[in-house]
Amino acid sequence: MQAEGRREHDTDLENIQKCIRCGSCMPVCPTYAESTRESESPRGRVALVKGLFEGTLEITPNLERLLYICLDCRACQTACPTGVRVGELVVAGRTRIEEEKARRPILRRALRSALFDWALADHSNIELAMVPLRLYQSLGLCKLVRATGMLKPLGKLDLMDRFLPRLPARSLRQEIDEVIPAPGNRRYRVGFFLGCVMNTVFANASRATLSVLGRNGCEIYVPRQARCCGAPLFAEGERERAKNMARKNVDLFAAADLDAIVTDCAACGAELKRYDELFDGDPEYGAKAAAFSARVLDITEFLAGIVEANPPAGSLNRTVTYHEPCHLVHAQGVSKAPRRLLKAIPGLRLVEMKRSNWCCGSAGSYAFTHSDYSMRFLDAKIANATATGAEAIVTGNPGCALQLTYGLEKHNVKMPVLYFTQLLEEAYRANVDGAMASRHRVGAGVGQ
Repeated sequence: MQAEGRREHDTDLENIQKCIRCGSCMPVCPTYAESTRESESPRGRVALVKGLFEGTLEITPNLERLLYICLDCRACQTACPTGVRVGELVVAGRTRIEEEKARRPILRRALRSALFDWALADHSNIELAMVPLRLYQSLGLCKLVRATGMLKPLGKLDLMDRFLPRLPARSLRQEIDEVIPAPGNRRYRVGFFLGCVMNTVFANASRATLSVLGRNGCEIYVPRQARCCGAPLFAEGERERAKNMARKNVDLFAAADLDAIVTDCAACGAELKRYDELFDGDPEYGAKAAAFSARVLDITEFLAGIVEANPPAGSLNRTVTYHEPCHLVHAQGVSKAPRRLLKAIPGLRLVEMKRSNWCCGSAGSYAFTHSDYSMRFLDAKIANATATGAEAIVTGNPGCALQLTYGLEKHNVKMPVLYFTQLLEEAYRANVDGAMASRHRVGAGVGQ
């Protein structure tokens, strides 16, 4: 149950100075592969941020565009021989832009405040925001809108509508207790960080996660007052808002005696693991945040060795391929554990796709803010996935799941997108002889 990789602590200046301009980052950068422009490469972005910090570059619309067109996928960090954390520098540049451009247009400021100060400030607010969307679907309006194509002239609004999966009737947080006892002998006491999107959109996937944890002897603590991990805010340069949420999460989990803090959302895991950096040197939260981050594990990191030693009795006669979330493989350095977990499921065959660790184009809101690039990256990902001949795509991040599901529907490919624990739960529920108990199936995909 050890994390595969940890990042070093560097100041932004030390990070910049590590760049030797060797170009190792360029072949793995999706935006550079698309445009072949130096300014859209990791090496170019390091130079831009350096100029911004040194005052030799002014904040212009073009500079802002170049820093925000970055997917922040961190593939360059995996490839960099000297350990430059380009993603951290890009986010630092965005933070500087947001600080300097505090007087944004009033509509943009209002929208950011509604998202960051209200919706993401409390799970109950997100749950409330989902009510009209559930009505939109349950009343059949969604089917009518899509059938008539009435939103197509509105471009991005139409795209947002088509990204929306079938929502569960209730959020997972509303259905579970704060402490879920282990069904039998308790082997571990774990905290479960329930992500915002996992809670409200992919409740079925996280429900499977809780079930699998329970089957492996875990008592589970799911604090009801947990906040957003802060990843959406940090990616948009909202560092102080992100830190406010982080303090609440650190305090909630610090109060519990836990063997580990696990999450089935790669984006959440990446952010939770960097709380120690957010509060590095902080006299009040420095030590607490470091202790918190040291216990955070992706669900695949926590389960891989456990499931290998005690695999499900049931067998899944199925072929899958794996899309690696950027937040998992690059930001957290976790690549082996997901594959170990999949290979531990009896009867499951894993076929690797080409460029499995390349971004699918989701990157938070990137599909809507930079739709042209995003859709090209998505088309390539779907082509690579279908070329494997697999029956399903497995992933571990809600943004990827939404993006991939949209891409499969766009290309009329009948292939579900599944989470690791959905497959595990299905195997646990299978009969010993391999016959599937169909009434207990988790579901055809993450959005169902």
